[in-house]
Amino acid sequence: MPEPHVAPYGSWKSPITSGLIVSATIGLGQIALEGEDTYWIEMRPVEGGRYVVVRRTPGGQTADVTPAGFSVRTRVHEYGGGAFVIGDGTIYFSNDNDQRLYRQTADGRPQTADGSRQSAIGEPQPITPPGDYRYADGVIDRRRNQIICVREDHTAAGHEARNTLVKISLRADGGNVGAKHLETAPNASPLPIVSGHDFYSSPRLSPDGQRLAWLAWNHPNMPWDGTGLWLAELGEDGSVTRSERVAGGPHESIYQPEWSPHGVLHFVSDRTGWWNLYRLRGDFSLQSAVGSRNTAVGNRFAAEPLCEMAAEFGRPQWQFGSSTYAFESASRILCSYTLNGTWRLAALNTETLELQPIELPYTELWGLRAAPGRVVFGAGSPSEPPSIVELALSHKPVSPATDAGAVVSEKTGFSKVLRRSTDVKIDSGYLSIPQAIEFPTEHGLSAHAIYYPPRNQEYRAPAGELPPLLVKSHGGPTAAATTTLDLEIQFWTSRGIGVVDVNYGGSTGYGREYRQRLNGQWGIVDVEDCVNAARYLVDQGEVDGARLAIRGGSAGGYTTLCALTFRDEFKAGASYYGVSDVEALAKDTHKFESRYLDSMIGPYPQRRDLYQARSPIHFVDRLSSPVIFFQGLEDKVVPPDQAEQMVAALRVRGVPVAYLPFEGEQHGFRRAENIQRALDAELYFYSRIFGFELAEPVEPVEIENLKL
Repeated sequence: MPEPHVAPYGSWKSPITSGLIVSATIGLGQIALEGEDTYWIEMRPVEGGRYVVVRRTPGGQTADVTPAGFSVRTRVHEYGGGAFVIGDGTIYFSNDNDQRLYRQTADGRPQTADGSRQSAIGEPQPITPPGDYRYADGVIDRRRNQIICVREDHTAAGHEARNTLVKISLRADGGNVGAKHLETAPNASPLPIVSGHDFYSSPRLSPDGQRLAWLAWNHPNMPWDGTGLWLAELGEDGSVTRSERVAGGPHESIYQPEWSPHGVLHFVSDRTGWWNLYRLRGDFSLQSAVGSRNTAVGNRFAAEPLCEMAAEFGRPQWQFGSSTYAFESASRILCSYTLNGTWRLAALNTETLELQPIELPYTELWGLRAAPGRVVFGAGSPSEPPSIVELALSHKPVSPATDAGAVVSEKTGFSKVLRRSTDVKIDSGYLSIPQAIEFPTEHGLSAHAIYYPPRNQEYRAPAGELPPLLVKSHGGPTAAATTTLDLEIQFWTSRGIGVVDVNYGGSTGYGREYRQRLNGQWGIVDVEDCVNAARYLVDQGEVDGARLAIRGGSAGGYTTLCALTFRDEFKAGASYYGVSDVEALAKDTHKFESRYLDSMIGPYPQRRDLYQARSPIHFVDRLSSPVIFFQGLEDKVVPPDQAEQMVAALRVRGVPVAYLPFEGEQHGFRRAENIQRALDAELYFYSRIFGFELAEPVEPVEIENLKL
């Protein structure tokens, strides 16, 4: 290995380019199992951000199910999730363009010599009528030939969208109820079966089809604040005949109701301060009348804890269909949980309640789905990008043809990667290894972050120079930073710029108390923790205190703008569709988050004073650090005028500012060319502000008021 080149931090040449990231990277989403087949969603930036259902057969053959012209995405709650459901080889999905539900058959899959099956994919046909409706999180009721799902009704102009659970009638082939394949009556009219709450999710049918469980909650709660778990009996026509709230409430968050194969209802609750697994014990033959939104919890039921731990078995329900556990059999649950920021997999015996850890080389797990003998999930680690992984739970011979790359374990069988979000192979000499740090913050507390020091095997900095630091404030704000390989982070570190990804107070993964640190304190606690993470690394001699920058998207963009406005530690920042006026956000955003700020700031308009006091747009005179703004012009979560007002104010004040709006983008960028342009523009921006030369030229961005 030759001696490294000596070059200033920020000026290192890296093989991890923006073009490489977008050309070779996809997003991985919802996972589903159907027989021996595995399905998942891929979001493809090079196809304009299209969402495609992909199927993998037992023989190892992978093929797209979704044809050109369709994109499998729902916009319920704007964040979507739970966009498709499968029954007997028929896929029902939400199409992004018109938000109607479609049916697509995959029949006639003959057996081939290698045991795989060839696809005969049908053309998607709409099954719901046109109109301003959205559908998500469906479940097939085979007994009654219907789909039960969440519907969001936007037909009442000027009024808040209406959320309900609806049934969509299906009919079997030739009217034969016992037919194998389900067909759908054209443009079936969805009929509401449950209403009265502001929000619904997770309709789940018991194995015998007699009972339906679901989650419901009301303003101002978000689902991680408090949700009710409801249980109902279904009539032969699929209507709800009796219902009762059996767990949860305004101050207890219930997550992922799931029925065991024997018909016992399981769920995750944070009643102890941690999202742990429970099962419901009691009389499942409901006697009460149909419950109203204020019906009390039935005293015939008791929640039995299955594995009490100071760990989180749940996630914030930003999207539908989230899953952290699944039944492999009646006696075994495969479950994932996070402890001190690292996700783990384990098998829980439902009879002895023994939790048996499963050793895997991953630190992030999501989307668990199980079937007898196997479990499939999303996973990642510091050296492995987000991937779809299958774990075989029984020992069987590994086939070189279909199981290439399988990892064999004496304890757990073997695992194999079915799909990686990128096939790019980066030499480890260019990859920064994340370091979990815990640092002191305000009020005698500590907070968490993940630090990525600069690393590039071809370069070293001049003696005595310290690197710039980019503080990353995640969105949500109820989300969490992870250690999964992220090429966008490595984009910075391989050029000589350190990155610290902050799990500020309010982040998920550290219990309810840590999550609630942000209650009434948004714009304060998150900012303090980002500032203190940077200070900690400066004090440790890791980074240059004169070259601190902060970046974030959405809620992270708000934290970024607050830090730049109300504090003076950061010398530059990048806001991706960030909030600059929280009062405007409270008055003009979508239903799901329209009351979110009640808990994080205060009720509006009663505490309008707090909203104004925490809105950077009203204090532009305090902001003197350069800022670059990135904004999707079709964003319904944080409308473009949030960025544009801030840009106009900074322009007038003479503060260096840049603005890049993107046509066709919503809340989060999905098109390859826009993701690439934003990364390059942000790098160019920092090079001009911090005064380092780029190793390779990128397209410049206009920085107004810049005088260097």
